[in-house]
Amino acid sequence: MKKQTKTILGVIAIATLGGFSSLTLYKMFEDKPLAANIQTPQNQTILTSNSAAPTYSPILSFENAAELSVNTVVHIKTEALVQQTVDPLYQFFYGRNYQQAPQHAKASGSGVLISDDGYIVTNNHVIDKADKISVTLNDKNTYEAELIGKDPNTDLALLKINGEDFPHINYGNSNNVNIGEWVLAVGNPYNLTSTVTAGIVSAKGRDINILKSDPYSGSSAIESFIQTDAAVNPGNSGGALVNTKGELIGINSAIQSNTGSYSGYSFAIPVNIVKKVVADLKEFGTVQRAYIGVSISNINDEIASEIGEKDLNGVYISSITQGGAAQKAGIKAKDIIRKIGTKSINDVPELQEQISQFRPGEKVNITIERDDELLEITLILKNMSGDEAIVSNNSTLLLEKLGAKFTDIKKSELKNLHIKSGVKVDQLYNGKLRMSGIRKDFIITQVNQQDIANTKHLLSILSKIDDGVLIEGIYPNGKKEFYGFGMK
Repeated sequence: MKKQTKTILGVIAIATLGGFSSLTLYKMFEDKPLAANIQTPQNQTILTSNSAAPTYSPILSFENAAELSVNTVVHIKTEALVQQTVDPLYQFFYGRNYQQAPQHAKASGSGVLISDDGYIVTNNHVIDKADKISVTLNDKNTYEAELIGKDPNTDLALLKINGEDFPHINYGNSNNVNIGEWVLAVGNPYNLTSTVTAGIVSAKGRDINILKSDPYSGSSAIESFIQTDAAVNPGNSGGALVNTKGELIGINSAIQSNTGSYSGYSFAIPVNIVKKVVADLKEFGTVQRAYIGVSISNINDEIASEIGEKDLNGVYISSITQGGAAQKAGIKAKDIIRKIGTKSINDVPELQEQISQFRPGEKVNITIERDDELLEITLILKNMSGDEAIVSNNSTLLLEKLGAKFTDIKKSELKNLHIKSGVKVDQLYNGKLRMSGIRKDFIITQVNQQDIANTKHLLSILSKIDDGVLIEGIYPNGKKEFYGFGMK
């Protein structure tokens, strides 16, 4: 799915809240004082028939929520060997091959214990490229952590420490989070452990353009942040955003700032995305991406005028992927997505957030608007390769190595090109295929003299090759080509 470029009001300097300065997105913030007496925003005034004067509800207390969450938030410290940039002056005196010795880089952030057997969720940028990860609990015990898996597209990572009976937080439901709701941010800013700040949810479904699509697989970044005004600072990355019940509703990840310091707004990854990513990493070692098979955009004034639509909410389908889930289910270009299940969809980030909670092969009900009529359509989501199977970690790594997205070609194309079978290179990213000279729309007909039936067959053959690859194929204009590269 392609996202339309969006303009964010104001100058936004986004910095992540922890991690290596040379290896990760970094956040610099400024402390925000926590109000001593905070009143509940709802039902502050209660009138009764027996009283002429109003009575007031009690002051909202965060003590229980803080007690439930503070012991579940951990302090993460990382170390890595970083290759320093060589000053050209040194190369002038010592030769072009002169290299400085790698330096040890240290950084810190936060994480959240989500199970009693030691699973911890944090931001990917906190642990990215780390050689050593240590975790200190609120009781000051320190453990070495194992990296179970990470997902740059959502900026999440899963760690594991050995032990049992750890304090852990309960999941909330980010779909039920409301604007104006009170929340707590719990983390370790400036290495000050177990720090709690409070604020309200000021917006949902924010796309602030800080995460990038995977350059090797083309997987789109998923941004649908919960925006709050709870104060966060360096070291809060990966910490907990909790509701007044002490339930986890998000993982703190970024801020809005003109200066690099905290200036009013922070952003958290919704817990429903967190739950799905964690479950996938634990079970499969890789995140299961589900695709509708459409190109989409928000409905702006221009699109609304073109299609005669007054309601700017929803997501506009500009085109349909050949052979994708949407086409198979009967969805068409120019349809407008109004709901996923019972959840209303106002824009692209909300759609991405909802679809990210599903796996390939799962059914989803989509309500679309077509010619002023609402239609509910059930479709079966597909994976990046175009089928409905769960993707193994090995398949994910292979697709990243190849740097391409493939589609099975239509029978009409086979007939026009006088070939029996093949797989089209639908998209190219940074990988083996592009480096070898293959261009978009190339149709792979043979690999090492074996005929290719479909995408699944292609990946199966390539997964068994650990040396040289000879690819034979044809372009849509009829020109045949051969390409070779090594798989190592």
